[in-house]
Amino acid sequence: MKTIFHLDMDAFFVSVEELLNPALKRKAVVVGGQRNQRGVVAAASYAARKYGVHSAMPLRTAAMLCPHAIFLDGHPQLYREYSERVYHVLQRFSPQVEMASIDEAYLDMTGTERLHGPPLQCAHRLHECVKVETGLNCSIGIATSRMVAKVASDQAKPNGILWVLPGMEARFLAPLDIRRIPGVGKITERHLHALGIHKVGDLARLEESFLESRLGKWGLALAGKAKGVDAGAWFDGEVGGKDEPKSISHEHTFAEDTSSPTGLEATLLRLSEMVARRLREHGLHARTVQLKLRYSDFTTLTRAHTLDHGTQLDHEIFEQVRTLFRRTWNGKAVRLLGIHTSGFMEQQGQLNLLDAEKTERWRKAYAAVDRLRDKFGEQSVSLARSLEASVRERPHENPAGLPGKTSRSGT
Repeated sequence: MKTIFHLDMDAFFVSVEELLNPALKRKAVVVGGQRNQRGVVAAASYAARKYGVHSAMPLRTAAMLCPHAIFLDGHPQLYREYSERVYHVLQRFSPQVEMASIDEAYLDMTGTERLHGPPLQCAHRLHECVKVETGLNCSIGIATSRMVAKVASDQAKPNGILWVLPGMEARFLAPLDIRRIPGVGKITERHLHALGIHKVGDLARLEESFLESRLGKWGLALAGKAKGVDAGAWFDGEVGGKDEPKSISHEHTFAEDTSSPTGLEATLLRLSEMVARRLREHGLHARTVQLKLRYSDFTTLTRAHTLDHGTQLDHEIFEQVRTLFRRTWNGKAVRLLGIHTSGFMEQQGQLNLLDAEKTERWRKAYAAVDRLRDKFGEQSVSLARSLEASVRERPHENPAGLPGKTSRSGT
C-alpha cells in the first residue's frame, strides 16, 4: 500500500510577494495584473478571498468585488526561484518527487518510515523544513493515492496537514462536493447535477456501467475517483515518472484590441519563443502548429498546419503560424492570439543533409539561449522582432524552467 504526500504552497504568489514587501501582509492582494486589465487572477490573499476573489477570475471582476485590493503584476522569475527551493527540500525526503505545477508537488513516501518516521510525523517535519528554508507556509495531504492526497491538502488549507487513513478514502470523500474531485469542471458538474449527483458519495453509489453509458471513459474514471483511487488521465503513471504533455500552448489577450500588423506578428513571435522553449524542455518535437485568433466581437478562429517533420525551433514555429495568420486575419481589431502545438515526437524526423546541418546549428544556438534564460530569467534573451510585443509572462501559466523539468534539448 502506497503512502503519497501532496504538498500545496498556500497562496504561493501572494506569499512570495509578502516576503518581498512585508507591508502587504494581512491585506487584500491580487496577483496577475492590474485592476483595469483583461487578464485573470493568478492568486489572491486570504483577505481578498473573503470578498469572493479567486484564481482564474477576471481581474476587472476582482476589482469590483474588492475595490480596496492591491493589484500586482507579479514576479514569475522569483516564483521559480522559490519553487526551486521547495523542490530541494522535497528531494531530501523522497527520491520520487513530481512537481505538478510551480506551487504543488507529489511525493511517494512509501517505505520511508524507518528513515523519516510515521506519515504524520514525517509530514510535520517536512512542513517545518519548508517554512524554515523558504519562509513560506504549505499544506500537506497524506493518502494512499495521489487523488485523495490532493483533495486532502486542499481540505487542510491554510497551513495544515491532513492524513486520510488507509481504508477511509471513500468515507472521507463522500460528503464533499463533486467539484472537489480533480478534473471535474463546470461542464462535467452540470452533467452530473442533471443526473442528480451533487456529492462524491452520490457518485460512488452509482454503477460503473451507468456512468460509462452517460459519460464514456470519463464516467469510469469518475467512478474510480469516487472510491479514492487514481483513475483516468489526470493521474496516469507513477510519482516522479515521465509524464509528458499532450499539447503545449501559450496565448495573449491584448490590453486593448489592436489591428497593427507589426504588433500582431511580434506577439506571434514571442508566443512562438515561449512554446518552443517548453518543447525543448520536454525533449519534444511538434508536427502540428495551430493558430488561435479572437476578434473584438469574440469571434474565434483556429487554423492548423501539420509539418512533414517535428520541430522545437522558435523561428520554424513562427514561420508556420505567421503563414496561418496572414491567410486568416481580415484586418479587423484582434483581442487575443494564441499558439497551440501537438502531434509530438521525441525525434525530429528525417531531413535532407543541408536542412539537417542548418537545424543542428539552430538547435545549439537555442540550447545556449535556454541556458541563459535558466540563469537570468525568461525575458533575458529574445529574438529582436519579438521585443516589439507587449507579451509578458503570466504567473498562472504553466511556465518553463520548473524544478525537475530542465531542458533536454542538448548541450
